[in-house]
Amino acid sequence: MQGNIDKRDRAAQFRLRLGRAMEERHVSQSALARDIGVDRSTVSQLLADHGARLPNAHVVGGCAAALGVSADWLLSLSDRPESAAEILAGSLSFSEAPRALVDERIFEWHKEAAGYKIRYVPATLPDMLKTRAVLEWEYAPHLGRTADQAIGASEDRLTWMRSAQSDYEIAMPLFEIESFASATGYYRGLSPEIRLGQIDHLLALCEQLYPRMRIYLFDAKRLYSAPVTIFGPLLCVFYAGSHYMAFRDRDRIETFSRHFDTLVREAVVAARDFPDHLRQLRTAVSCGK
Repeated sequence: MQGNIDKRDRAAQFRLRLGRAMEERHVSQSALARDIGVDRSTVSQLLADHGARLPNAHVVGGCAAALGVSADWLLSLSDRPESAAEILAGSLSFSEAPRALVDERIFEWHKEAAGYKIRYVPATLPDMLKTRAVLEWEYAPHLGRTADQAIGASEDRLTWMRSAQSDYEIAMPLFEIESFASATGYYRGLSPEIRLGQIDHLLALCEQLYPRMRIYLFDAKRLYSAPVTIFGPLLCVFYAGSHYMAFRDRDRIETFSRHFDTLVREAVVAARDFPDHLRQLRTAVSCGK
């Protein structure tokens, strides 16, 4: 951003950028004049005038629209010539989110971010940390006869994600892991044996992967987060049910990274205490069998 420029310099920069945009888009002075509804002599003056005077907002806006650049760029208020619509289109994308374990789009994002820290607020327990028994219980109603085949095909991807050279920080609501342990809400009907197996699996993963994998629990009565994954400095992706919404612009990534930092900072169960919390839940499940 170039907000504090002398008026004469800004006028000179306007002429340079206007001429550059016309040249790159092969737009003549006559054609530009027709597009913005002025005389050709007006455009000639815009390009040749050596004074400190800038054209009015109508002319600047017309030039920007006709040449496909932003008015802010012409006025040296931005270093990006793209229009706001083009910037938004380049930084925001939507893609379908099929009901699958690790669909192709998610797996590509993980591979792209290999080596970077990945921060994750899952919609349920993270799929990459679930046992096969939990995956079968959860996905069989959606995948039908192909459930076993789909789970088998996904296991290598889940293994790759766990073994990739990325640090994982996972933040979940406290009620999510407690609902799982007590088989309430989303997890209603899940047998004690499957729950105990999953808790033991989480304990083993914590022992194997800490500190490269850290799990935090936050109080959803105090904080809220939509399901989101932040892939290092590259992008952040929201899960919206049927679609993923991905942002690649730096400001949005930094904003949601700060949001994740708040979840970690305000966690009621820190990563180093997560195994002890799991053991308490395991005892409760065992006593309730």
